[in-house]
Amino acid sequence: MTDKNSRIQALIQSIIQFLEAHREDVRGVDLTLEKLATMDLTGEQLIDTPPQGTRHDKTLTDAISGISASELHEIANCLTAAKDDLVWREDNAQFYPPGADLGDGYKKCNLHSLLIGPDACGYHHPDFNLGIFMLGARTLYRDHNHDAPELYLNLSDKTGWRFGTQDWQDYPAGSLIWNAAGEPHATRVYDKPFISVFVWLENINSRCNVIHFDDWAEIEQDLAQQLN
Repeated sequence: MTDKNSRIQALIQSIIQFLEAHREDVRGVDLTLEKLATMDLTGEQLIDTPPQGTRHDKTLTDAISGISASELHEIANCLTAAKDDLVWREDNAQFYPPGADLGDGYKKCNLHSLLIGPDACGYHHPDFNLGIFMLGARTLYRDHNHDAPELYLNLSDKTGWRFGTQDWQDYPAGSLIWNAAGEPHATRVYDKPFISVFVWLENINSRCNVIHFDDWAEIEQDLAQQLN
């Protein structure tokens, strides 16, 4: 196993260890761990994929260096070590129907790297995704839903979340968010970039659907006015 593959495997294991320590926090954690337990995550199964960098490298570096919660120390160290080994991609609307109204903020700066999945740089799986997801500062990731059940592990200090028609609520680093299949949700990022672990448990080829809210323009204007 190459040094690169060892770093990617260590990152995946650090995420699994965190989830195992928080198995009872939200339902999606147990479901995720059950799915992971069926996989062969030994070194022999690692994919040797050439790394792929990103035009958002500075933002990504800032997001990773901003992971400060003590309980996330191991994940942060492993992610720092493996950052340049991963395949980083932008969502250029391939997860949405043509013409979906995603907003300029999301299109300007979004990034993900699959550690497990059909096109991953760690382990192949046809209907499961585990990876890292990033958004630029002062971004509204507009309300949407999808058929894939989704788990987030927030690595950044603070982000805002809206579920369905509920009020916005801020979540701290280390928090876990479970979006069951079809449940609407949105994310707003404040003055620092947002980075997280994300999981799609199944139905990963389903498209996302944007769900219109009348307050998008107001939220995006408020975020744009925030000072560094």
